[in-house]
Amino acid sequence: MTPGDRIRCRQGLGFLLPWLVGFVVFSVYPLAASLWFSLCDYSVLAPPVFLGTKNYTDMAYDPVFWQALRNTLVFAAVAIPLGTALSIGLAVLLNQPIRARGFFRTIFFLPSLVPVISLAILWQWILNGQMGLLNTVLLYPLRWVGGVLGTPCPPPDWLNDPSFALWGLVFTGLWGTGHAMVIYLAGLQEIPAELYEAAELDGTSAWQRFRHITLPMLSPVIFFNVIMGVIGTLQTFAVPFILTGGGDGPGRSLLFVATYIYQHAFSYWNMGYACSLALFLFLIIALLTLWVVRIGETRVHYAGR
Repeated sequence: MTPGDRIRCRQGLGFLLPWLVGFVVFSVYPLAASLWFSLCDYSVLAPPVFLGTKNYTDMAYDPVFWQALRNTLVFAAVAIPLGTALSIGLAVLLNQPIRARGFFRTIFFLPSLVPVISLAILWQWILNGQMGLLNTVLLYPLRWVGGVLGTPCPPPDWLNDPSFALWGLVFTGLWGTGHAMVIYLAGLQEIPAELYEAAELDGTSAWQRFRHITLPMLSPVIFFNVIMGVIGTLQTFAVPFILTGGGDGPGRSLLFVATYIYQHAFSYWNMGYACSLALFLFLIIALLTLWVVRIGETRVHYAGR
């Protein structure tokens, strides 16, 4: 190595050093500390006491944890497909040559800019079972349905009925589909127009063009958004926490793993058990992300490959 190479190497390491320090301090150390504390009885206020794998054993026999995990997975399984379908549908519609297209794009994107706390407070009012906006809209159609059936059909109490609470949370997630819609719009505009023109000359229908051109060419964008959706929905915390006033919801129907971690860490001061829960959630997210990546290897089409 020449003296000039050494100088350039030192300069490169100097530019890299701030990132390395931040990565070690804010990523490597917290992960290593969480792993250690997950093997301890640690209340933050006293030194940790090593317990071995007791926290993980307790987790395996904790029915509340399994209910929280079930709620989290069910929410992800419902919210991700619905959000994907809605955002793709909006993107396709707003990619057409319609009047005031820019205005409608802005209107659908704006809700995704609302801060999470404000969003939760807003939906707490919308989903109110007594005077919420959603039930006000549904009141007259449900009265008509009740008249046809000959039985009362009251609007659901979204935040107090365990049968509807999770669906109410799904609605709050759909509120922010404008962010994904913009990404899909960008992907749609990258699809060559020649493909559609050739398909039209072959006499294909609009559905066939959507299925055989739009979706395959849009698959890398779908792949990205699905991965981000998996990571985001499995860490859902702020909105259900505020909707329930820091509780679990009716029948623990709005208790999620992230909320359960928070409760053990900052309500029960059981930081060791909270760390074991967090590491298990990290493992679930990593495995599901890897599963999506494996599916993407055979289902995602990249132009030029």
